[in-house]
Amino acid sequence: MAIPPKTRERIIQASLELFNAQGERSVTTNHIAAHLGISPGNLYYHFRNKQAIIAELFGQYEGHVDGFLRLPPERPLTIDDKTFYLEALLAAMWHYRFLHRDLEHLLDSDAELAGRYRLFARRCLQGAQDIYQGFVEAGILLMNPAQIEALTLNAWIIMTSWVRFLCTTSGQPGELSEAMLRRGIYQVLVLEGGYIAPPAREAVEALYWKLHVPLEQVI
Repeated sequence: MAIPPKTRERIIQASLELFNAQGERSVTTNHIAAHLGISPGNLYYHFRNKQAIIAELFGQYEGHVDGFLRLPPERPLTIDDKTFYLEALLAAMWHYRFLHRDLEHLLDSDAELAGRYRLFARRCLQGAQDIYQGFVEAGILLMNPAQIEALTLNAWIIMTSWVRFLCTTSGQPGELSEAMLRRGIYQVLVLEGGYIAPPAREAVEALYWKLHVPLEQVI
């Protein structure tokens, strides 16, 4: 028989669901406690405030991204790796979409979280540059170091602002769909269009078709 999740784990999961559905600003600790059918005091036994819950969720997100945004050991990159990275980014964005929607507010509200996020951003940018360099060394992309740096930064800007863009064009956070986030991953991929090595173009263009979502489904 499956062991029921502990109260702390239930609080984390319920908070993530509510933040994603309603936006973090619309959800209080009392809402979370009522959703779980527990007393506010029981919630405060595990988390002193909502910021502590958010910090825990960011830690999960941070660990998840750190776990995949790296080069594979002892082998060159392939087109399949490109699919893996893009799909992994999509899954992370979707699962923790409230972080992307409310990022500036969350960081303004918690100086410690803001410091953690800056370090996380630096790691992500360095990891992404290493991966783009890996695709160059594998003969999939043709880019110099300055182009790699610029592409990495442009990709980061799209990835971190895409959910907020969707919220300004689609309405409420609960109306977001995974397909709408998939279009953001597509936007990152097409940034590489001018750098694809001829032997890899057919495979990369097949990936374009796999990730493409019509604009009318987004805005």
